[in-house]
Amino acid sequence: MRRREFLGVLGGAATWPMVARAQQSAMPVIGFLSLRSANDTVGTLAALREGLSKMGFVEGQNLAIEPRFAEGHYDRLPALVTELVRRPVAILIVGSQDVARVAQAATATIPIVFISAGDPAKLGLVASLARPGGNLTGLLQYEASIAGKWLAMLKEIAPRLARAALVMNPIGSYDYFRQSAEALAPSLKIELVLSPVGTAADIERTIESFARVPNGGLLLPPDNMTSTHRDLIISLAAKHRLPAVYSLRVFVAAGGLMSYGTDQVEMLRQAAYYVDRILRGAKPADLPVQAPTKYETVVNLKTAKALGLTVPPSLLVRADEVIE
Repeated sequence: MRRREFLGVLGGAATWPMVARAQQSAMPVIGFLSLRSANDTVGTLAALREGLSKMGFVEGQNLAIEPRFAEGHYDRLPALVTELVRRPVAILIVGSQDVARVAQAATATIPIVFISAGDPAKLGLVASLARPGGNLTGLLQYEASIAGKWLAMLKEIAPRLARAALVMNPIGSYDYFRQSAEALAPSLKIELVLSPVGTAADIERTIESFARVPNGGLLLPPDNMTSTHRDLIISLAAKHRLPAVYSLRVFVAAGGLMSYGTDQVEMLRQAAYYVDRILRGAKPADLPVQAPTKYETVVNLKTAKALGLTVPPSLLVRADEVIE
């Protein structure tokens, strides 16, 4: 479904009555749960507030937001979800499919709006993208084919590249991106090296080992665990002079080489549409999951120079942002 059509579908619900939960309280409470830290989500929370304000919801006036942060600790999620469910919140917004699954297990009644890096249908979060069918709906952060784009970018900036390590936590969307990368890698004459990691020690050991063979590069799909340890990954890539492509701009801003991914701020603004429609009476089961409509390319020229790489003009022309 195209974005314009999607918004049209949602817009049709604008005159629906407020749900009973919202009627009972002059100020509905929106729960926001992230596996990341408060510092890492400052921009996304600001985007959510901006989107909500455009819908007529102003925090502290006619809506309250209760944020919770797991600080990178998966084991904290169940307690945080339980806390918000007991609050209780009118809607729960979760920042990843990992968090969505914990929230799904905690409540079958509170509407949950997710931002999923993988296929939410295959993950069991929804029955289908068009008809979610339960109490969850939201935004698809990446389509699987994007893994092929990441590999192509690596080859473009490092033509001699012969190997690429897929560095990601095996929990979650690993297979989602692995299958796409495996399908394209042979056509680019790249050997895909599966590199599942679960801890900082795994990351260090895996990259150190991979770097012993020349002409390699790193592929970093969206993953809460690797995001938590992004400074370590960036430093290891620099140490071993490994070109790397990331899914998130924050890696490039912190010194990574380049990224290609969805606009995280825009996605949180779009999440506000779901909040608006649900508070007006729409059911998550009837609100389709929206596919990504906007991607952005970010390149760090300083990092490229440090790695001895020349950024090709074709890549610079496509870049939405160039960090010098």
